[in-house]
Amino acid sequence: MMAVTARACANIALVKYWGKRPGPDNLPATGSLSLTLAALVTETTVAFDPTLATDAFDLDGEPADATRVTPFLDLVRARAQIATPARVTTRNDFPTASGLASSASGFAALALAATRAAGVTLDDRELSRLARRGSGSAARSIFGGFVRMHAGDRDADAYATPITSAMIDSVRMVIAIVGGGAPKTHGSRDAMEHVTQTSPLYPSWLDTVPRDLATAEAALAANNLRALGELAEANALAMHATAIAARPAIIYWQPATIALLAAVRTLRGNGRAAYATIDAGPHVKVLTTAGDADHVARALAGVEGVTATTISGPGEGAKVIA
Repeated sequence: MMAVTARACANIALVKYWGKRPGPDNLPATGSLSLTLAALVTETTVAFDPTLATDAFDLDGEPADATRVTPFLDLVRARAQIATPARVTTRNDFPTASGLASSASGFAALALAATRAAGVTLDDRELSRLARRGSGSAARSIFGGFVRMHAGDRDADAYATPITSAMIDSVRMVIAIVGGGAPKTHGSRDAMEHVTQTSPLYPSWLDTVPRDLATAEAALAANNLRALGELAEANALAMHATAIAARPAIIYWQPATIALLAAVRTLRGNGRAAYATIDAGPHVKVLTTAGDADHVARALAGVEGVTATTISGPGEGAKVIA
């Protein structure tokens, strides 16, 4: 068996994935909608090696814990009807485990590289379903541009599909990194479970998401960035409200996060296209246009506590590069 290298881009949800259903299949509690970003890239190489005693995993140049990698590789081995351990080498060109969706690009790249290295070829829908088993948001990173995740009622129905929109040519996202991109204290998976079990606002979140998805899809169909951006910002704040209301509270924000939200509102008040979204971390991502992106990035870079800003266009779907 040969080594295969795949590349995938992280995606940022505009209608968030936040919460899972019980069971072993990693099924999301609701659907979601995202934008894949060209600036956040993971490259993963997989080689099944019979000389290994167990799976070996290197992340960003250092040996790493394979606790999540091995069960995922077991899914691939079962499809390929092999038992061979694998060597997995992954490198992110952005901070890992800090709230920038590195698990999305990571498991999308792993799903593609591992299946191909094992001699298994899956269509995009099957690959999306497989990637979901590693990370719910990874199902979306199989595709480029705007992507809708379908929650489904069972494993076979929970996968992502791309959404065509004329907006894709003009949309940009400015990523404002807070605190140097240090790893977050609450992992998304554990935080989701805690919020699901303890937040009194979580049932309202489940009721809100289907309506938000319908609004977001209508905005994409109408090429209406303002409607999409306003919805995305409201949805992100609602997600974080569920986390803050959990007992004990999970608070991802830092002072710079709040200052960035204020800066985004000021930009909007001055006529710029600027709509914030925040994942499970302190960083703020701002949906904007190609024409306003430079101005937005300069404004956000001046916020105290912001250590870097990046402008990203839409990214492409996962692909084999070697």
